[in-house]
Formats: sequence, C-alpha cells, structure tokens
Amino acid sequence: QLQLVESGGGLVEPGGSLTLSCTASGVTFNGYAIGWFRQAPGNEREGISCISAVDSGSFYSDSVKGRFTASLDSAKNTAYLQMNSLKSEDTAVYYCAAQYHGHQLNICRLWNLGAGEEDDFASWGQGTRVTVSS
Repeated sequence: QLQLVESGGGLVEPGGSLTLSCTASGVTFNGYAIGWFRQAPGNEREGISCISAVDSGSFYSDSVKGRFTASLDSAKNTAYLQMNSLKSEDTAVYYCAAQYHGHQLNICRLWNLGAGEEDDFASWGQGTRVTVSS
C-alpha cells in the first residue's frame, strides 16, 4: 500500500520560498498522479496542483499559478512543490495525495477541466504546516 510522507514545511517571510517534499514508500510513483492540496484555518481543503508521472498533463490553481511548481523524481520516489513569492494567504497545512492512473485518463486533466475532486486521490500524506509571516 502506498504511504506518503510530507516534509519541508515551516515559517517563511512574505516573498520567500519553500520547497515541500512528498516521499512514497511501498510502491513507486510510476503510473501515478500526485496532487497537492492545502487547507487554511477555517477554510475547506483546496486542490492547488496535480502532476502525473505518465504524461505532461498538469494542473495549477489560479491562486498559485506562476508561483508554485510541482515536480517528480521517480528515482527517489519523491514529489516536490517549489513555492516562490509566498504570501500570507498561502499559510495552510499542505497535503500531497496520489492516485494510480497508468495509461488511463490522467486525472490531472480532470482538474484542468474544473472537474477534479479530492476523491480522485486514494492515498494521502499527513500534512505539513506552512506559515508565511513576518
């Protein structure tokens, strides 16, 4: 069974950068889509990025597009979320999630069509907290 562990959260000043990691154990990321979500205090969990190990289809929410970049290192079984130009409104608990899709429809494309849901992903990490504050 795929298990995910996030790391890299912390306190950063506005305008700063942080890189989150999501490491898988149990299986490899081959054939998987990796989603990144966040939940700010008092808010619902928000899907912010999706990247596939199979093809180039990816998704970024409008709130992070141009500032955040997701990537995968299949050799290390690790996904990354590079976050630049951080704002106070980026303060949240960040989660990674994974779902195998193989050569079937890349679920990240569903997110680009506005049809993505949390239930698209079966495996979730425990979350890592990011606080953007001076």
